[in-house]
Amino acid sequence: MRRLLSAAAAAAAALSLASCSFGEPPEPESGEPPNLPTPSGAPESPATFMDVVAEGLEVPWGLAFLPDGSAIVGERGGRLLQIPVAADGSVGAPEELRTVDVDDSGEGGLLGIAVSPGYAEDRSLYLYYTTGDDNRIARLDPTTDAAPEPILTGIPAAENHNGGALEFGPDGFLYAATGDAGDEEQAQDPESLAGKILRITTDGAPAAGNPDPASPVYSLGHRNVEGLAWDAAGALYATEFGQDIADEVNRIEPGANYGWPYFEGPGGDAAYEDPVVSWEPFEASCAGAVFLEDSLVTACLRGQRLWVVPFDQSGALAGEPQASVVGEFGRLRSVAMGPDGMLWVTTSNRDGRCVEERGCTPDDADDRIIRFSTSYAAQGRV
Repeated sequence: MRRLLSAAAAAAAALSLASCSFGEPPEPESGEPPNLPTPSGAPESPATFMDVVAEGLEVPWGLAFLPDGSAIVGERGGRLLQIPVAADGSVGAPEELRTVDVDDSGEGGLLGIAVSPGYAEDRSLYLYYTTGDDNRIARLDPTTDAAPEPILTGIPAAENHNGGALEFGPDGFLYAATGDAGDEEQAQDPESLAGKILRITTDGAPAAGNPDPASPVYSLGHRNVEGLAWDAAGALYATEFGQDIADEVNRIEPGANYGWPYFEGPGGDAAYEDPVVSWEPFEASCAGAVFLEDSLVTACLRGQRLWVVPFDQSGALAGEPQASVVGEFGRLRSVAMGPDGMLWVTTSNRDGRCVEERGCTPDDADDRIIRFSTSYAAQGRV
């Protein structure tokens, strides 16, 4: 199941390879490695460049890490898994913790997962998932058999555009990204929880400092956000699916309106925030996101790639975005920085959208979780 490449071989490898076969990880080819920066605290000479840490999964969506270094993964169908990671970086087989009752029709199901910053004491995971009535956020203690405890309900749900990103911010509050649930006007309605980024406490109450103290809404005018990430200065960025014209990366300001359904991509209207980056959907449809130093790395579904977007310390673009692993592993969904100093990425080839006419065909090993080294020297840092 697993295949490791030495650092020496990796130094000569390029992730942007031409093959669209994702049965076995590709053989390295000559060329420069991808321009992935070095995360703080990562080892200088990691043992691996790329390996498959799990396969045979069913649309792994949520991805987070416990204080002991193990990964928590949620499949969209509701199964919650733990992947043990030893101190030497070796990875064990996924272990099923439990199954959460969800409605996984369309784009719904068990979506985002966030680990409490105080997990060592409170043993709390936070889940964003779809039921037959709504999308909701619930607290779960995976060490017991207790059912998830809902803390925020009534987020509009539909076959499409359920959002689902769930992350703790550097301020300790819980951020959730919702979709417009197929009703675009909800994104502009401040009373609706659809098409928003929400900011709440661990009990589901509006967080202190929200634009409206009585509301969990932090920003509005979003079509479908599936990725949230903070840079080193604490600025929040979100990846957003457009419709036909442009997918976006937005820098999120409290109370700001991001223009959906009036605009896709830059709109040039001072009443709405323009994206910092936009792409045509065929090369993007990006979901999960994470910062590595000053670069945003986002995993893309229809685009079947990782985009690496460099920023300077002011938050301005510092160069052209670079694409990596284009077409190598099919549709990419979640991306996270593991405590092992590796970049973990999930595929989404069994979500019904991986079809031959889009250059994507699932195989028997899908879906996978893959991790990439982000630290070694070869014509610059990777």
